[in-house]
Amino acid sequence: MSEPLAPEPRETREVAGREAPADTAVPVRFEVAGSDPDAAVRDLAGIYSGKQWLSRRTEGEYSYRYTAVGDSEVSMRRSTMNGFLRGASAPGDDLVMSWLTAGSGTPDVLRDRVALRVGVPMLFPAHRDVVFVATDYDQQLVHLDRGFVREVAAERFDVGTREMRFDHLRPADSLIVRQWRDSLGALARALREGGTGSLVWHEAKRQTVDAFLRVVPPQLDQLPAELLHPRQAKLRAAVEHIHAHADDPITITELAQVAGLSVRSVQEAFRRTFGVSPLSYLRQVRLDRVHEELLGLDPRTVSVGQVATRWGFAHLGRFSASYAERFGEYPKQTLRR
Repeated sequence: MSEPLAPEPRETREVAGREAPADTAVPVRFEVAGSDPDAAVRDLAGIYSGKQWLSRRTEGEYSYRYTAVGDSEVSMRRSTMNGFLRGASAPGDDLVMSWLTAGSGTPDVLRDRVALRVGVPMLFPAHRDVVFVATDYDQQLVHLDRGFVREVAAERFDVGTREMRFDHLRPADSLIVRQWRDSLGALARALREGGTGSLVWHEAKRQTVDAFLRVVPPQLDQLPAELLHPRQAKLRAAVEHIHAHADDPITITELAQVAGLSVRSVQEAFRRTFGVSPLSYLRQVRLDRVHEELLGLDPRTVSVGQVATRWGFAHLGRFSASYAERFGEYPKQTLRR
C-alpha cells in the first residue's frame, strides 16, 4: 500500500487570490491494485486494519483495485473487485459512507444482514465490529474523520461533549440523497481545481459533511442531570455505555467492569439514582430508540415489529404495553403520525 503524502506546512496559503485557512489535515492519495487474492487481502485489510479477511476468484479473471484521494478529514475512494471478499472490520477514526455502482455486498452479515443497493448510500456501522461480504463489485466510499464531523455538527446541533450516535440503517428521502451527491460533485471539482490546500476544498469538504449530517443526522442522548456531579463519575460511565451500545447485548457484569464497580454496587447505584435496575434502564433507552425511529419512518415501508425486533424486543405484546405506558400511545399510533 502506498503511503499518504507528507503533510503540507502549517501556514496560511494563498489560493486564487484568496487565503485558504491553515489546518493540520494530511493529504491522502494512494492506489493498490493486482490480480492475486492473497495480495488483495494484504492490501485491503491493511487499509482497514481488518482481521480474518478472505478473498477468492469467482467467474472470469480475478482483479482488484482501490484508490483514495483527498485528505485525512475527507477522502473519496473507490474499490473494485472481480472476485469475492469477506472480512471482519472494527470501528476506526473515520465514518464511512458507501454505495455500489455494480455487484453485491452486505456490510454486516452477522447482525443487520441489510445488503447495499446500487446507488443508495449507507453508513457502515460506526460503533461496533462487523463482518462484511462483497462479490464482483464496484464500490464508492467517502471517509469522514469523526473529529471533523463533530466540528461541523457543532455548528448545527447541540453536541456539547456527548457522544454522537448514527443510525446506519436510517432511510433517506431522494432529495437528501441528491443533495449528498451534489456535494460530492462539488468536492471532486474543488480537489481537481484547487487541491487539498485550497480554500475551495476547505469549504467543499465542510459542505460534504453537512450533507452527510442530513442523510444521517446525529442522535444525541440527553443524560440525566443527576450524572453531572463529579461523585457520579463511575455511574455516568455505565450510563454512557448503555446509551452508546443500546443495540448490543449488555450484561450487568459488563457495566460493572466499565464503571470500575462491583455488580452489587452498580445495581445499588442505578436503584438509588434512577429507581430502577440497570437492565430496566437499558430497556427504557431501547424504548426511546424505537420511539425515535417510528417518528421518522414511513408505515408503508416498515412495520412496528421490524423496529421492535431490531432493538431486542422479542415479545411484541409486552413491548406494546411497555411502549404505551412510557409514551401514552401505542407504537402503531406513533408510526402513523
